[in-house]
This record gives sequence, structure tokens and C-alpha cells, in this order.
Amino acid sequence: MSIIRPFQAIRPVSELANKVAALPYDVMDSNEARVMVVGNPYSFLHVDKAEIDLDPAIDLYDTRVYEKARDNLNKMISDGVFIQDARPCFYIYKQVMNGRAQIGIVACASIDDYINNVIKKHELTRADKEQDRINHVDYCDANTGPIFLTYRAKETINKLVNDTMAAKAPVYDFVSEDGIGHTVWVMDDPAAIEAISAEFAGIDNLYIADGHHRSASAVRVGLKRREAKPDYSGEEEFNYFLSVIFPDDQLYIMDYNRIVRDLNGNSKDEFLRKISEKFTVTTYTGSGALKPEKKHTFGMYLDGGWMLLEAKEGTFDVSDPVARLDVSILQNNLLHPILGIGDPRTDKRIDFVGGIRGLNALSDRVDDGSMAVAFSMYPTTMDDLMDIADAGAIMPPKSTWFEPKLRSGLFIHKLSD
Repeated sequence: MSIIRPFQAIRPVSELANKVAALPYDVMDSNEARVMVVGNPYSFLHVDKAEIDLDPAIDLYDTRVYEKARDNLNKMISDGVFIQDARPCFYIYKQVMNGRAQIGIVACASIDDYINNVIKKHELTRADKEQDRINHVDYCDANTGPIFLTYRAKETINKLVNDTMAAKAPVYDFVSEDGIGHTVWVMDDPAAIEAISAEFAGIDNLYIADGHHRSASAVRVGLKRREAKPDYSGEEEFNYFLSVIFPDDQLYIMDYNRIVRDLNGNSKDEFLRKISEKFTVTTYTGSGALKPEKKHTFGMYLDGGWMLLEAKEGTFDVSDPVARLDVSILQNNLLHPILGIGDPRTDKRIDFVGGIRGLNALSDRVDDGSMAVAFSMYPTTMDDLMDIADAGAIMPPKSTWFEPKLRSGLFIHKLSD
């Protein structure tokens, strides 16, 4: 069973929600964030990336950054930018991108479900990034960025969500600067809250779609506070973390593409000859960039032109949910053996480009000489993600790019009662 529970969200007053709402802290660097907040003192980036309000020479992980995040959050609360609901609620968060809607339930998930693998993971975390968010959560005494969870869609939950949206007016309804619609309803009816909780109790597993570092950090903070309070009951807020939970059939995974700096000492002819051992290589004669239309096919941009690569039968293990991923096929049969990219997490010769940036972002970087070759990918599917999580396996890095991104600042979960 999956445990979710309502909470008393700290959230922006309605007239400032569009100014507060910000992209997640990890989709831009500090310099980009400094530009994004110009003229907007309400942006939640002042909390999630508080280094933007300090001397740029200060290290990102300096204690002063976390202190500034705490102080900025507390000031926004005391200044009336945020309010707190009087009683625990669920919230409904609808996002619309290019006419496509995804509708999630904002709730608190259980750190014990995370520990016991009721909440399933598919990515490794890095210790430095995890510690950064541990410090941020601890100093702010709050989960400030929601974890993006998913579950196998259930019609009874959809009906409860739709009934609430039909019966109540939204508290927020705005379009962000990137054209994405954001609408929020408060679910405060006790009967609806009880019904939603009961429905999730019948769901075997939740899956982390995005936010592995945030979830791991929230759990670590909860465990730390349990140690400090050995008589804890399990009902304290630190036993739960902020989440938005979406049905799997509403989510959209975009391609996550690869570009490599050089051909690892190969001439173009040598490179193509080596590739052709495990891929069928065809010159692309279509117009524009090559966007793969099915699994196990890849676009390759090299020397001013696109080629279609198709993985040959028998070159990967179809029974292994990780090995049959396109990102694994490309890594195991081309990037590593031919281009020498042994560890894509750490190798500086490879870069990754989310599908939201478009395929011209690949060809442009090859054409300007900064990169030698680019690969366009067919997107990983939700079934792939859940199959791998169910198997207790780990996806290769940069396998999924979800859009739209959840906005931070619309919901804050305080850890102290």
C-alpha cells in the first residue's frame, strides 16, 4: 500500500502566485537564475537558489547560501507573500503544455515507503548534490521543491480529482513565461481527502519520475530528526515529504540527446565502418533534422548531414529492461567501444541536450565546431521506467526528460509541527 497524507501547505497569495512560481533549482545555473529574477523580488529562486543574492565568489555549498535561503523564505512568509492553510488538505495541480494536460495530486509521501521501496527509484544519486539538498531542507525546515511521483493510472482516482475540479474554483490559474498553464485547486473536503487516501492505500507502488536527489535528501533529513527525537510517533511532519503524484498515462517524456566532442581519433570513414558492425547506417534524405520514430533507431549528425542508425538484431539483450533501452544500446555499442565514453556521468567529452531545446541545438553545436557528432534519441517510455524500477535496476544517466517541469514555490511543506 502507498501512504499519502494531506498537509497544511504554505503557499503564495493568489495575486502573487505567478511571480513566485519558479522552475526547479537544477534546470539552470546560478548565472541564468540571476538573470531570471531581475525585477522580480518574489521569485522562489531567491529561496531555492539563494546564492543569487550573495557575492558570486561564494561557493554554492557555503553555509551562507543555506542561511540566506532560510532568511529569504522566512521574510517572504512574514511579509505576507505566503499564507498557510488552516487545516490539512490535498491540492490538485494541473499543467497544460501545447494543449496537453497532466493533473497531479499534491500530497505528502512517507519516508518509510521510500525506505521500504514502496516508492521505487530508477536513478543513482550523487553525494554532493544530495548533501546540498539535505542542508537546504534542514536550514529551511521545509520541503521547498516537490518530488515528481507517478503511479499506474486508476479511474477511481481520476474521478475524485475531476469532481473536485468541477465543484470548486481554482486558487491559482496563470500561464508562465514559457507558455505553460498552471492551475491549482484546494481539496479540503474531508470525505474527498479520505477517499483519495483510501484509493492510494490500494496502490502497490509509487515511482519517482523526477527528483531523486530531493527525495533522498528529504528522507535523510527525516531520519536525522528521528535520531534527535527517539520517542517520535511517526505522525510528525518530518516523516513525510512534499510530492506531486501523477497518473502514468498523462506524463510526457521527451528525448534526451547526446553530443560528443571528437571522434576518439577515428577518421570519418573509420568511424562509419566501426558503427556499421552493430548498426545499419542510412543517409537521411528528408528535410530538417532526423527525429527517430521508433525504438532502437537513432539520428546521427556528422559532417553537416544526418544519418539514420538502426540497431541490428542480436546486438542487445531484449530480455533485460536496462540493456534494451536505447540509451543503453547507444552507450554499449557505440559511445563506449568506439568513442571511448566509458562513464557518461563524468566524461567531459560528452554533453546532453534535453528535447525541449529542439534538434537544431544538436546540429548547431556540431556546425560551430565545438562538437564532432550528435545523436538524436527516441524517448524512453513510462513502461520502460516502471519496468526498470520494478526490477530494482538503475537507468543509465540522462535517460528521461520530463516536460512540463513542476514549478517550485506553489507549495511548501514545513517539517516542524
